[in-house]
Amino acid sequence: MPVIEHFLDAVPLTAGPKFHWFGYYDKFPWDSTGRFVLSLEVDFMDRPPVPGDIATVGMVDLQDGNRFIPLAQTAAWNWQQGTHLQWLPTAPDREIIYNSLEGDRYVSVIQDVHTGARRQLPLPIYAVSRDGKKAVTLNFSRVHSTRPGYGYNSLMHQAGPDLTDEDGIWVMDLETGEHELIVTLKQVYDIVPQDTFEGARHWFNHLQFSTDSRRFIFLHRWRHGSASWGTRLFTAGPDGSDVCLLNDNQMTSHFDWCGPDKVLAWATRFDIGDRYFLFHDCSDKIEIVGEDVFTCDGHCSYSPDGKWIMTDTYPDAEKKRTLILYRVADNTRIDIGRFYSVPVSDNEFRCDLHPRWSRDGKQVCFDSTHEEQRQLYVIDVSEVVGG
Repeated sequence: MPVIEHFLDAVPLTAGPKFHWFGYYDKFPWDSTGRFVLSLEVDFMDRPPVPGDIATVGMVDLQDGNRFIPLAQTAAWNWQQGTHLQWLPTAPDREIIYNSLEGDRYVSVIQDVHTGARRQLPLPIYAVSRDGKKAVTLNFSRVHSTRPGYGYNSLMHQAGPDLTDEDGIWVMDLETGEHELIVTLKQVYDIVPQDTFEGARHWFNHLQFSTDSRRFIFLHRWRHGSASWGTRLFTAGPDGSDVCLLNDNQMTSHFDWCGPDKVLAWATRFDIGDRYFLFHDCSDKIEIVGEDVFTCDGHCSYSPDGKWIMTDTYPDAEKKRTLILYRVADNTRIDIGRFYSVPVSDNEFRCDLHPRWSRDGKQVCFDSTHEEQRQLYVIDVSEVVGG
């Protein structure tokens, strides 16, 4: 199947002199009215954040000349996933949730963007359930100590020892703040343990709820020093029950849920190699997706109607990243843009596109440095997905 090039105009949503980005690819930046797009703002883009660096939480008003409206400030942020800023599913027209630093702990804040009213929760959040009632989270200090760019570095003394029953994944009620540890590092270490686990640093990363909020996904990773890490793909119930190992073949990267019981992930199977695989939850059933059109890892997500997969690439020989739409029904890949990526001296502050869908599936938003500044852009894809 040939690759179709159908490049579309990328319209900037933000501009200098300050720098802007949203974060990861698994959230809607738009509110439910379609008027506001969430963004973070800082005054540098050429180094990792250090303790004391502050990011401004804000939103872009699409009906007022793309005016950036500052809402809050936070010291709990990174370049890859921001501060896990997102619209709260229970009030997507007015309430946001994001992580912050309060004294000697990370917390999360629910804020009304119109009144400014705020409510603080005792833990930071990583992934919010689709019904907005709960969140799962992890030790952001541990993540930073193992994979800089995905955790927070203000409280490194809290990274903690390995293989403990006191660290892992927590679930938190977003109404009451009540929380409990539901999956521990030691528990997952003991599930089909490998020789390479011994003496390695272990951590969890990349949590995401299924479309019906009845399961969530997580990655178990481990590494020795600065060596490359191994990865295993797991799912579990939001109370920590029914932990299932979906991929034990050393590499799983980016993923998205396909409905309530399937997971699309770029992964390795030793008998096949690297592909996009569709894993059936708590099952040995696996399918290959787009075998003849996808050749590399990317940040993949399904359109709201489930008919399209959007993903991207890492920089090619020309230092450009490709933005891709893939029609599931007939295995059609359509490249809608290629964007120059400013080279960086430290991979921690690279700018991945991390493309995100609008709620109606007619637009996509992404972060980019193709105009020499880290800014947010939007592309109208209605002529492709509607054709």
